[in-house]
Parts: sequence; C-alpha cells; structure tokens
Amino acid sequence: MRGTKKHVVTRASPSLAIVEVKPHDQKDAVPIEAPIVSSYNDQIRPLLDTVDRLRNLNVMREGIQLPTIVVVGDQSSGKSSVLESLAGISLPRGQGICTRVPLVMRLQRSSSPEPEIWLEYNDKVVQTDEEHIANAICDATDVIAGSGKGVSDTPLTLHVKKAGVPDITMVDLPGITRVPVNGQPENIYEQISGMVMKYIDPQESIILNVLSATVDFTTCESIRMSKQVDKTGEGTLAVVTKADMAPEGLLQKVTADDVSIGLGYVCVRNRIGEETYEEARMQEELLFRNHPMLSLIDDDIVGIPVLAHKLTQIQGMMISRCLPEIERKINEKMEISVLEFNKLPIVMASTGEALMALMDVIGSAKESLLRILVQGDFSEYPDDQNMHCTARLAEMLNGFSDNLQAQSQVASEFLMDEIKILEECKCIGLPNFIPRSSFLAILSQHVDGIHAKPVEFIKEIWDYIEVVLSSVITKYSDNFPQIQSSIKRAGCNLMSKTKERSVNRVIEIVEMEKLTDYTCSPDYMTSWTQKTTSQQNFINWIWECEDL
Repeated sequence: MRGTKKHVVTRASPSLAIVEVKPHDQKDAVPIEAPIVSSYNDQIRPLLDTVDRLRNLNVMREGIQLPTIVVVGDQSSGKSSVLESLAGISLPRGQGICTRVPLVMRLQRSSSPEPEIWLEYNDKVVQTDEEHIANAICDATDVIAGSGKGVSDTPLTLHVKKAGVPDITMVDLPGITRVPVNGQPENIYEQISGMVMKYIDPQESIILNVLSATVDFTTCESIRMSKQVDKTGEGTLAVVTKADMAPEGLLQKVTADDVSIGLGYVCVRNRIGEETYEEARMQEELLFRNHPMLSLIDDDIVGIPVLAHKLTQIQGMMISRCLPEIERKINEKMEISVLEFNKLPIVMASTGEALMALMDVIGSAKESLLRILVQGDFSEYPDDQNMHCTARLAEMLNGFSDNLQAQSQVASEFLMDEIKILEECKCIGLPNFIPRSSFLAILSQHVDGIHAKPVEFIKEIWDYIEVVLSSVITKYSDNFPQIQSSIKRAGCNLMSKTKERSVNRVIEIVEMEKLTDYTCSPDYMTSWTQKTTSQQNFINWIWECEDL
C-alpha cells in the first residue's frame, strides 16, 4: 500500500540509493547515508576529481570539452529551485530573470560538519556562507553583467563542500525568455539562446531540461533548443517541477514522452516559502505517496534524492566514456607543445652566445635568400608560390616588357607626329638626311612617353624583395623575439637604401636617353650590325648583277 510505504535503501531500488529516511511519525527524522552510497561515491569521486583537475587546468580553453551537466529551462520553470534542493543552499529567487550569467555549481560531499562555500569569478575568490550565499551571488552577478537586467557569458563558479550533497558539477544558465520585460535588453532572447546553444552543443554535454508541469512540454523553448543538438534525446534528462500545481495528466506526459527524452524524467516538488530543505523533502515524500494522481507515478522517477542519484550516475558514465578521447586530445596537444618547446633556443647567458645566435640567424637567412632569389630552389617553400622568387621576378619582367610594347602601339598618330617634328626642324642641309635636332626631338618624345614605367617597375621589384626578406627573417628569428624586431628594422633600412640607389640609377639612365642620341640598350647595336650587314650583302648582289 502506497499510503504506508517508507523509503529504504535496497539494491533492487537503485533510484532510492541516496538516503534512508526514518518513518515520518518520528519528529527527528534525518538523512542517513547508506553503505551503498559511500561505495558508489568511492567509484565516482575519483572520476569527478579528475575532471575537476582538468577544469582547473583550463583545458577547455584549448578546445578540449569536458563532460558537463548543463541546466536549461524556460524562464520561471523552477531551475534555481531544483538546484537549491540538490545543493541544500539558497540561490537568488524572484520574479523575472534571476540567473544572468552561467553559474557553474561544483557540489562535493564532505564529512566536515561545517560547509565550505566560496565564489570564483574574474580571477577573484570570495568566501561566503549559507546565510549570505544568495546576496554574494547577486553581487558577483552585478560585477560581471552590470546592475541592470542584462546577461553575460562570463561564468561565475560556486563551490559547495557540504555533508549530504551529491558529487556533481552543473552549469545553470539563464532562463529562456522570448519577450523582454522589466527593462531587459531588446535582444535578450538572442543573447540567452546563443549562450544556451554554446553550452549544450558539445557532445560531451548532459542536458538537464527543467520543465514546468503546468505547461505543454512540446511548446517549451528549452525542448526545441535541446532537440537541435540532441535529436535522439540520448543526452537529455528532464526534471518536471511544480508537480503539485498540475497533477492531472502528469503521469501520461512522462510516460508518453512526446518530446523524446532519452534519459527519462524525474518529477519533483520544490521547496515552498520558508520551508527548510528537510521539511521540503518530507512534503515531497508525502505528496508522491498520498496524492491520488501523483502516487501512480513510479518511485524510480520521483523525488530530489532520485534526481541526485541519476545525475551522479549519468555524469559518472559520461566521464568514463569520454576520458579516453579526452586523454587522446590532451596527448595530442602535449606533443604539439613539446615540438614547439623544442624549437626554442638554449637560454643565452652571455653577450658571446647572443652574438652567435644573431650571426646564425643572419647566416641562415642569407643562405635561404640565395636559394630562392638566385638559384631558383623552392624546396624550402614548396606550397608558398609567393616565395618562388625567380618565377615571380620573371613574370614581373615579362609584364614590364608587355607594358612597354603596349605603350608603343598606343601612339596611333606616330607618323603624323614625326612629320610635324621634321617640318619644324627644317634647315639648309643635305637632302635625305634627318637633322640631328629632329632625331633628338623624336627620341625625347618617345622616352617621355615611357620614362615613368622603368621607375615604377624597379620600385615594384624592390617592394616584392622586401616582402620576401621580411618573411625569411621572421622564419629564422621566431625563436629570438628579443632581437627579431631589430633584425627586421635593419633589413628594412638596408632595403630602403638599396631601393633608393636603384631608383636613382634608373632615373639617371632614362635622363641620359633623353639628352643625347645614345642608348644603353644592347639590342641597338645588334640590330644595327644586322642591318649594315644586310646592306653590304645587297650592294654585293647588285655588283654581281652588273658584271653579268
């Protein structure tokens, strides 16, 4: 008969393996830890300690996810009350949004009669106690998220070491709300939903979805979000709160499971008003034992003790399953870090060692530049085509040549321009001889049309070489941050001076072309020799014809 039953700890009833409660006619009823609990804790505690140590080492900053219970729910669904019942401490409560930052709760069972409670946030540690914990959380939240109604993604960690609490680490997230009220930001839904998805998306996350018995589960926003990342529900456990406010049809809701909660449901009654936690658990016991509708729900899915046991069990199983992969990722990160560490130079203890290191960097950079700039050896940068210097320089030179040819062809009035110059330079002289002044004028006109091109080209060449030099110096001086900037600055100064000399030389050559009928082009003499040879061959051919 449910009306006369009492909770006892048995192996046949694993859901009640958290506490043993004396009959309710005894006024001094207190929780008594059963032997199976200490045995279970001995198995789970090392796993939780391992994960906590990894969490303290900030491995999550390296992209390594740890198994975490993430508590989500629509606003006013009773999330904070559930966590209060699990931890046995008072959390901020009230109308509207109470949780405005991710609250990481680390609960640890302690044999000490005095609880230890402290907060960690923004590299601060704040000691507190059960009486002032709610105010301390509110003050810390105001520091993190401001004193208004806004939310922040910066976590606040609450440590609770206390007798009677389960060994669990959970993250409580702000309640999901669609409509901003009471001065909340207009984009409050987007902020909270983004935060929720960030925490529940990793496959290592265990989603604790808190649902109010007073609503239709299929319309809950928290269910919609959790289904996006956990379509089968295998990583989701649902907690149904406010069972006493909507008992009718609750059995059908949790047994029909229209929203696919793979880890099942637990129905609870939260603390009401000024009830103590012991009184609240006693009232919960009486509710699910005596209520005509709620008493039909199986013992294995009702009560805060059952929830605590299931969470601890699920977390232990998840940790056991994930630890091998976590170990593999940590070893992989370690190998990469060791390789990077081994690349670091030996500590330089004297000026001589520093000078040797500097000369080694300069020598290595010089050899590399010789290979890629002169020898065309690309083996050092096989996949970086920008460092294939001889090929890139050849492309730039071909482009410069094509540009000059195109410039020459643009002058469609070339013949008319020459005729005008010849007319202007008429003088008394031998027929069929172009006056020297006309030739110089024509030559100067052509040089003026292209005089900027060689200067632009030589600047482009040196700009490219400067980039190559900077890349090579960076590569060989990465292990010497103390001197890297100095080496780069010296390289830039050297390149600047060399570039200036080269540009000035090109400008000088162009000006010489304009001042006299002189050319630096080796093609001129080659063409002249070919033409004169052809002319003499033609004359010889004429003489031979006359002799015939």
